[in-house]
Amino acid sequence: MAERDPRNRTGRSPLLRGLAAALLAGGMLVASAGPGYGTGAATPAPDAQFTPLTAAVMTHPTPFVATDGKTHLSYELLTTSSLPRSTPVRLDRVDVRDARTHRVIGSLSGRALAEAANPVGDPLPGADGYTPAPPAPTPTVIQGSQKWIIWLDLILSRGQMAPKVLEHHLSGAILAPSGPAAFEETVQATRIAGTPPLNLSPPVRPGTWYSSESCCGNTHHRRGLAAINGRFYVPQRFAIDWYRVGRRGQTWEGDPTQLTSYLSYRQPVVASAGGRVVDVQDGLPDQPPPLTPPTPPIEETVGNHVTVEVAPGRYLLYAHLKPGSLTVREGDWVESGRVLALIGNSGNSSTPHLHFQVMTTAEPFPTDSPPFTFRHFRVLGQVEPRLWDDNLGLQPTGVLPITPSPYEGPHRARYPLDREVLKF
Repeated sequence: MAERDPRNRTGRSPLLRGLAAALLAGGMLVASAGPGYGTGAATPAPDAQFTPLTAAVMTHPTPFVATDGKTHLSYELLTTSSLPRSTPVRLDRVDVRDARTHRVIGSLSGRALAEAANPVGDPLPGADGYTPAPPAPTPTVIQGSQKWIIWLDLILSRGQMAPKVLEHHLSGAILAPSGPAAFEETVQATRIAGTPPLNLSPPVRPGTWYSSESCCGNTHHRRGLAAINGRFYVPQRFAIDWYRVGRRGQTWEGDPTQLTSYLSYRQPVVASAGGRVVDVQDGLPDQPPPLTPPTPPIEETVGNHVTVEVAPGRYLLYAHLKPGSLTVREGDWVESGRVLALIGNSGNSSTPHLHFQVMTTAEPFPTDSPPFTFRHFRVLGQVEPRLWDDNLGLQPTGVLPITPSPYEGPHRARYPLDREVLKF
């Protein structure tokens, strides 16, 4: 007897049969789904349906308060089309809701959605820092079998509490040859992190500093998707690059091809919190500024660095340090404010600066990057044009175009936003 075709006589998979039924009905496909990966036991919901898109959250979303005084939630939704390549999906809207009340706390649609979503592996538009990003295609169309990432940066109203559990409602249409068929999915119920952000002292000495590549826009930290050991990570989501700023707003003066022209170079790096040194790397040379160096091996990406464990599952990374300047060894206990090293230009760095972040592991790759705050600082202004750290030395002068900020003044327990100029 011939072996029975598990796909049935139509030759289509059960998934395609379910979606085809929705298309033939010409109606709306409504579904409820859990995590975006089929791991672990799952009990089908009473109204279970096949879904054209899957979704998975890549971190534990952690609420934090920024210098605008508002609570932010910044994380990612990894979305995959379950349809064949011949059948695209038009994604019209993404709503993030309180899973208990189903109240919408943030939405993306139209141009905002187009600028916050891109296929995995595609170059980040405008990421070279020189050319403005072209307008993203609208509407957002996900080709069959394609994986996309949606960058979610939600800002809650002042005083609004973040929900304990989030859910994500996706809506759009399956673009079948017979015509579009609307769909809706409620997917990926996600509990927010129960651990509040670390509240830290500054990682540099008192003075005026520029917070570059900070959250939450189109920066290489915030949107730095990396595939490591077979999994996707955003390992520098909340990292900040710190540059020393002079009285005239300058970050360098003289010859920008010389390390000593940069005000950040050889500035002391200090411990933001007490803890035990768990990783040290030294001996890598400073890169010649200001051009971007060749991509180094992954183990040399952050250059000379010090990693300090300050709480269970929380590590502080101080990176791109000057060779030979490190004052600590692995196993040392350091108090807050102790000098750890001097700012250099080692690793994947083109002008001297301090790369600082919180990590969930002792290694920079792979790791997760949770938010943090600083105990106190004063915002002096902001830099509106997009200046990336690897082209500061390529500007006509080293003077930042600092303009007034709506958040000028003292701040406590806040996270500095991208391109703010502040005084510690």
